[in-house]
Amino acid sequence: MNPFLSAATGDMVWLAYVLFLLLVIGFLALDLGFFHKEAHEVKMKEAIGWSVVWLTCGIAFTGFVYLAYENHWLGLGASTRMFNPAAAFDPLAPLIIYGEVMGSTAAIQYLTGYVVEKSLAMDNIFVIAMIFGYFAIPAKYQHRVLFWGIIGALIMRGAMIGIGGELIMAYQWILIIFGAFLILTAIKMALIQSHSDPSQNPIVKLVKKLYPVRPFYEGQKFFTRRTMAPTYSIDPASGKEVMDPAPSGSLSVKSAMTPLFLALIMVEITDLVFAVDSIPAIFAITPDPFIVFTSNIFAILGLRALYFCLAALIGKFRFLKPALILILGFVGVKLMLLSLPPYLDVLGLAARKSIKIDPLVSLTVVLGILAAATILSVLFPDKSKEAH
Repeated sequence: MNPFLSAATGDMVWLAYVLFLLLVIGFLALDLGFFHKEAHEVKMKEAIGWSVVWLTCGIAFTGFVYLAYENHWLGLGASTRMFNPAAAFDPLAPLIIYGEVMGSTAAIQYLTGYVVEKSLAMDNIFVIAMIFGYFAIPAKYQHRVLFWGIIGALIMRGAMIGIGGELIMAYQWILIIFGAFLILTAIKMALIQSHSDPSQNPIVKLVKKLYPVRPFYEGQKFFTRRTMAPTYSIDPASGKEVMDPAPSGSLSVKSAMTPLFLALIMVEITDLVFAVDSIPAIFAITPDPFIVFTSNIFAILGLRALYFCLAALIGKFRFLKPALILILGFVGVKLMLLSLPPYLDVLGLAARKSIKIDPLVSLTVVLGILAAATILSVLFPDKSKEAH
């Protein structure tokens, strides 16, 4: 059955996706075309303001989800993918069915998914800060890299959610793989300290071989025809620093990449890697593609402002990493309890009924873990980092 078509009402659910995407495009156009038309360093006050805006929008969308599903606007919730309640009593019942999802259930699922995705995005900030440091990206150009990184992330995650949703419906045992992957990822994060060197990334190496790269920046451009680093002077009329024209004969016929584009490639790779963790995590909460997509996108939209808020401070939250490990482990176990019991007969054991953790319990656990990590980080700061 097409997930964008509601059989119960005949309404096209795809219109909800279109309207949501138009809302997102409007936000992004306003952001880049008005508030960040000129490159500038994002100060803490501005970053906090935007973080509040994105956080408010993400949480406020919970209200829309409740009303839309409660009243079945555009067919939302009328005939929607959901975890089968009968699977808790009958091991032979399918794990996922199409059924009616009411507003309260959908709102809790959305909010839980949003909080989980937002918390997992925190780990992304560490890697982005390292990428910007390695490529020495000037502070005033970092927003541009993150903006276009978000555009790429929206496309990639939309495709991954669509493909993942269809695979789950066709082969519901894939949920077991998702759950096991999340648990193994949590164990890996707990036991192995990862160090990623952008210069050793095979894709970055390949790009450098296929396309020329200049070692300097030309403003906030991703590509340049200059063969010499630009010089700058102060415009007497505006008092602002402006780029001087390129010297005669210094422009190349063929354009070359600037380090800004290499940084963008690394940001996209980073999001792809983190999406491999976060997509299974959100499917552990609900198989509803609209909830999965919207919660994911709202969490990503606030990542830029969150980066500028926390890049310099996130090291002080020493218990954040353990909290992310616990959250990944929890949603992994939650998914395994739901998906594995009906398939135990494959291992020569008796098939069992699924164990489904209530969405409200999941939300409480995730919020509790994040709150505990924040409080412990404040009460027990890292003395070694304070000394520096």
